[in-house]
Amino acid sequence: MIVVDGYAGRRVAILGLARSGRAAARSVAAGGAEILAWDDSPAVREAMGGEIQLGDPAATDWREVAALVLSPGIPHGFPEPHPAVVRARAAGTEIIGDIELLGRAQPDARFVGITGTNGKSTTTALIGHIVAEAGRRVEIGGNLGTPALSLAPLGSEGIYVIETSSFQLELIASLAFEIAVLLNITPDHLDRHGDMEGYTAAKRRIFANQRAGSTAIIGIDDPICRDICEELRRGGPARVVPISVKEAAPGGVYVEAGWLIDATGSQPVRVLDLAEAERLPGSHNWQNAAAAYAAARALGIDADQAARAIRSFAGLAHRQELAGEIDGVRYINDSKATNAEATEKALACYQAIYWIAGGLPKAGGITSLAPYFGRLRHAYLIGAASEEFAATLGGSVAFTRCGDLAAAVAAADAQARAERVAGAVVLLSPACASFDQFANFEARGDAFRQLVAGLSAAQSGGQ
Repeated sequence: MIVVDGYAGRRVAILGLARSGRAAARSVAAGGAEILAWDDSPAVREAMGGEIQLGDPAATDWREVAALVLSPGIPHGFPEPHPAVVRARAAGTEIIGDIELLGRAQPDARFVGITGTNGKSTTTALIGHIVAEAGRRVEIGGNLGTPALSLAPLGSEGIYVIETSSFQLELIASLAFEIAVLLNITPDHLDRHGDMEGYTAAKRRIFANQRAGSTAIIGIDDPICRDICEELRRGGPARVVPISVKEAAPGGVYVEAGWLIDATGSQPVRVLDLAEAERLPGSHNWQNAAAAYAAARALGIDADQAARAIRSFAGLAHRQELAGEIDGVRYINDSKATNAEATEKALACYQAIYWIAGGLPKAGGITSLAPYFGRLRHAYLIGAASEEFAATLGGSVAFTRCGDLAAAVAAADAQARAERVAGAVVLLSPACASFDQFANFEARGDAFRQLVAGLSAAQSGGQ
C-alpha cells in the first residue's frame, strides 16, 4: 500500500467506495488525514462495517475539506456533475483521483501511462512484463485491475506502469508521465464525455504534464491520433515516437509483413517476427507490441531483451485467451470485447468462427462488423442485444437465439464439433457490455472458461 501523507491533519473526502475508493481511503488515512467517505449505495456503505468514517456530502462543510478524491466512475462534468462535486467546486476544494495521489506520494519514481479506446490493458501488461524481465522494479495497475494506491512503494529505483481510462485522466492534475502511450481513439463513453471532442480531450490529457526528456508514443493508424501526433511533433516538449501496423513510421516503430521494425535510429531494423509472439495474434496486438517495444526502448531496455520478453508474454485473461481445445476446435475467451471495435479485432484473426455475441448493447450495434460476416459459420445470441443483433445478421449469417451463455456454449460446441471445419474456433467476443447478465466482463469470461472446462471434462470422461 502507498501511504499518502500530504494531507496529514487535514480532512479529505472520498466519494465512491469501490476498489480504488477504498484503497484511497486507507492510504490517505494512513498518512494522518481525517477521512470522510461516502458511496451513494447504502449496501456499499453498510459493507464498510465501520472501517472508515462515513460522511454524507450533503451535510459536509466543504470549506473544511482539503481535497475530494473522486472515483473515476462518478460524473464530474457531462451529463451533469454529482452534487458533491458541485459543492466541492463552489468551496474551492481540490478534486482529484487516486492516480494523482500515487504521483504525489512517489515523486521520485518513473511513470509510464497507457491509454486508448482498445488495447490498453494488453499493452500495460506487456510493458510491465518486459520491464520485469529486464530485472527492473515495477508495479502494474490503475484501470487494469490493481488500484493505484494498492501498489507497493518503489521510490527512485522503481517504475509504475499505469493503465489510465479517460475518466481517470480527467482527475490527474500534476502527475507527469515520463512515457505516455496513446494507442487509438474510436467512439466510446460518449455518454460521459458528450461527444468525440470531449472524449478526445480526455484521452489527450495523458500528455498534459510532459516536459523535455519525456516520450510520447502515439498510434497513427486512426485520424484523430495521427492529428495529435503531428500537433505534438510541431509544438510539444516531449520526444514523439509514432507507431503503426499499416505503414512505415519514420522515427518510430511499425509492423511490415509481420515483422516489428524499429525505425527510431538512423536505419530501420527488423527486431521481431511477430508470428513468434503466439499470445499476441492479429494486427491489433501487433499495435500493442509496437507500443510496448517503443516504451521499453524509451526506458533504456535493450532491443533484444525487449523482443525476447514479447515472445514470452503469456497474454491477458479475457482477451483472446485460449480457454481450451476439444477435438481440434479452439475455444477463445474474448469477453473483454465490449464493443464492436474490439470484437472486430478478434473476428479478423480467425476464418471459421462459431460466434457467441450479445449482452447489453452499445451505440452502433454490430453493423460495422459486416465485412467479417463471411467468416461466421453461425452466431449464438445472448442477452439484451439478441433481437437487435438478429436483425443485423438476418439474411447474412445463420444465427440462434440462445438466451444465456450456457445455452450458447452448448450449441456452439455441438455444431463446431459436428461440422469439423479446419481451424474452427468457438469465439466469445460479445461486442456488448456484460451488465444485463453478469457483474462484469471478467465474470462473463470466467463463466465461459468454466463451461469449456465442463465440456472438456465430459469429453475426457466419455473416452
